[in-house]
Amino acid sequence: MEPILHGIILAFGLILPLGVQNVFVFTQGVTQPSLIRALPAAITAAICDTILIVLAILGLSMIVLQFEWIRFVLLIGGILFLMYMGKVIWHSDPASFEGKKALPFKKQILFALSVSLLNPHALLDTIGVIGTSAVKYNGQDQGLFMMACIIVSWLWFLILATIGALLKKIQIPNHVFILFNKLSAIFIWGTAIYLLIGLL
Repeated sequence: MEPILHGIILAFGLILPLGVQNVFVFTQGVTQPSLIRALPAAITAAICDTILIVLAILGLSMIVLQFEWIRFVLLIGGILFLMYMGKVIWHSDPASFEGKKALPFKKQILFALSVSLLNPHALLDTIGVIGTSAVKYNGQDQGLFMMACIIVSWLWFLILATIGALLKKIQIPNHVFILFNKLSAIFIWGTAIYLLIGLL
């Protein structure tokens, strides 16, 4: 039970903060005409997280932690990426929340891939935290820890898309979603500044 509980608590702790990935999946739930149409974003994000968790636990974390330059490159890339994403989200057209600019299937997948795999903050969390935490377990216990982290990730992204779809149905004023975007952008910029301070 310990590896399962550890995996659940750790995964929730890493995934709950309002980040680029979460914002994107949530807004797809809001902007798409139905929940099913928002699933490509949620499923792609969950698959990417699954791949990162498996790679981290199977030893990638040990490689990255041994080479400081890899961590440095990830941090620099992460800061630039987060600053850019914050700008994009801040200036998002409010009309997109009314379903007029819902992303098509392919663009959803490509954008979900980019915010999942090109976000070094998420990579460092997965590799540095989940990967190193898994070192304390062996064999079956390590497998249980990994499965707990993966299940939490899948449930979270599906729930986010569902919440977005439900909020749209109960006719929450559009300015609430605009405010949500502004706050998300501020949080993302704050994350970039936090990474920069850590680098300096």
